[in-house]
Amino acid sequence: MSSPSSSAAPLVALGDLAWDVLAKPDTMLLPGGDTTGRLELLGGGSAANLAVWARRTGHPAAFVGKVGRDRFGELATAELQAEDVHTALILSDEHPTGVILALIDRRGQRAMLTGQGADWELRPEELPGEVIAGARHLHLTAWSLFRDPPRAAALEAARLAQAAGATLSLDPGSFQMIQQLGRETFLAVVDGVPFDVLFPNKDEALAMSGEATPEGALAWLRARYPAALVVLKLDEDGALLEGPDTPRAHVPATRDELVDATGAGDAFGGAFLAEWLAHGDAVRATRRAVQVGGWVVSRFGARPPADAALRERLTGVEA
Repeated sequence: MSSPSSSAAPLVALGDLAWDVLAKPDTMLLPGGDTTGRLELLGGGSAANLAVWARRTGHPAAFVGKVGRDRFGELATAELQAEDVHTALILSDEHPTGVILALIDRRGQRAMLTGQGADWELRPEELPGEVIAGARHLHLTAWSLFRDPPRAAALEAARLAQAAGATLSLDPGSFQMIQQLGRETFLAVVDGVPFDVLFPNKDEALAMSGEATPEGALAWLRARYPAALVVLKLDEDGALLEGPDTPRAHVPATRDELVDATGAGDAFGGAFLAEWLAHGDAVRATRRAVQVGGWVVSRFGARPPADAALRERLTGVEA
């Protein structure tokens, strides 16, 4: 993994920095029952995870968000800084650092319960304008758009970044939250931002489009957002992508065994953006992103420590 010059304009991820509680029971959870399992407490949050993976895979990265003035906030911040991610954080005395419970089943699929902590309380006047205006790229997750605050802050950040020449990307975040907010309401928010890249997974793409298949959803998204590159994450089926200058292409998944899907989409997005910002080839970037996502799902947590196996597979991706 490369170490770019710190003077290069960074990718800035704005949104959620939280503390992940990962729980993988050994047997089914029963009402009133008790069982053993694996538990981990780790730094998380979709936007923060993406910043880490962009930095790990070769692009300078910064994170903008809000945390509580508490121990969890200190630990989550320290983990980002240890990854060489620049942090521009607002500290809250009124709201605690967010906590996310990830329940992981025996197949490695996860269901998330997200506590609404300080990361949901970011306001436009709190934005670090110089950091955002200095971005090469700004990434948002839909967790910053599902309610206000922090929606107004995210939209203002997008306006500032685009005015300064940055490109923009969005991860739609949660099919269930799209449904709860209302499809048309969510689409109206997304329609108002000229995103250059969209990273839905299959369920999110179907929820946004109302289509029944990934191919149909991709066609719908391309018609709705003709200026955007759409990179559709399909888990064990790899990724399907198409954009204004990119004919439709499919990149197959790796053969990694699924242990824990937590954070795999964030890792995919960070690796994709680091590569895409370097050379603009979306198919090459997707190949790298698939390799990183496969490595992550074969381990526990959203940010497993990088190892020789990860470095070897990244070196082997077509340059």
